[in-house]
Amino acid sequence: MTEWHFYEPAAGHRLPHDPLNAIVAPRPIGWISTVSAAGKRNLAPYSFFNLFNYRPPLIGFSSMGWKDSVANAEATGEFVWNLATRDLAEAMNASSAATDDDEFTLAGLEATPSRLVAPPRVAASPVAFECKLTQLIRLETKEGRALDQWLVIGEAVGIHIDAALLEDGIYQTARARPISRGGGPADYFETREDALFRMKRPD
Repeated sequence: MTEWHFYEPAAGHRLPHDPLNAIVAPRPIGWISTVSAAGKRNLAPYSFFNLFNYRPPLIGFSSMGWKDSVANAEATGEFVWNLATRDLAEAMNASSAATDDDEFTLAGLEATPSRLVAPPRVAASPVAFECKLTQLIRLETKEGRALDQWLVIGEAVGIHIDAALLEDGIYQTARARPISRGGGPADYFETREDALFRMKRPD
């Protein structure tokens, strides 16, 4: 017979570490580059990130606190998502530091210009989405109390894909070795070919 650990989040989880972000995992990483209205570059990873719509393609990231990525996206209406891969994991992690310095420089990353938006791309990232801001939403509790949590949604108006990731025109997900965020203070996962299984949707 299954033994359940049940808790109401408002009353606390009664565990050594909050299990929430370990349960909803692995989570894709929103590695977001922006520029301020004055043109200062910013690069930061967000583990509250995902794709929300096909056509038009809408992606979003959620920030705990009004951080530079949110402020810059609001000010300029633009941001870029860069795919975080295993080869770039350490640089991605370095870009998460709380600093007033340029995170591209801090993480030792080369930037390359975007085509349709001002924020640059991470040159070594094999996929990037150039995005225009569509919605900036302050999240609320069930009682309607505003949280210091900000959901930034953008439409991808330009998409860059390293052609080496395409086989007969089909994007090969594992070939890029994308990484995702797990639970705890330091857990990440790599998507690999040996973890692949296939299921077709029912007719």
